[in-house]
Formats: sequence, C-alpha cells, structure tokens
Amino acid sequence: MSQSYPIWNDVTACIYKSSKSYGVRQEGAVDVKIGTSGSNSFHFVSHKVTHRKNEDGTRTYRFYVDGKIIKTATLNTNNEILITETDNE
Repeated sequence: MSQSYPIWNDVTACIYKSSKSYGVRQEGAVDVKIGTSGSNSFHFVSHKVTHRKNEDGTRTYRFYVDGKIIKTATLNTNNEILITETDNE
C-alpha cells in the first residue's frame, strides 16, 4: 500500500543498485559524517527539510543547511503553483 507524503526523498549512493526513497510528513533531518569508518567519523554537515500547512491552505517548505535557511518554497494547492525563494546571503 502506497502512502502520500508532503516531502519525498530519493537517495542515490554507490552502494545501492538502484535509488532508494522514503516519505516524510513534517520534518526530515540528515547528519552527514565523514571519516574512515562508522566509529571513526566526524560531523561534516547537517541538512533538514520542513513542511507546514498554512491556514490559507498553502504549504510552506524550508530547506536548511547547518541551521541556516537556504531555500523556501510555497505551494498553492488550489492551482498547483510553486513559488521558490533562495537566500542569497
């Protein structure tokens, strides 16, 4: 049975024969670590995607890197228009 999620992640990595995917309802966070093994690794970067349903029926999505908003998108579900904004600081 397939479910519907407001955030959908497709993951491609050299260890998979094909891409993997999963859905997220409100917030999805990833901590990327680098090093030589799982026990010898160091924090490199964190990224997060959030979803909020607004009172007017629109949906707001935010993409963060290390806690800083990088990109915001607002989806109007009535007419399926997506408006994106990029933080240029």
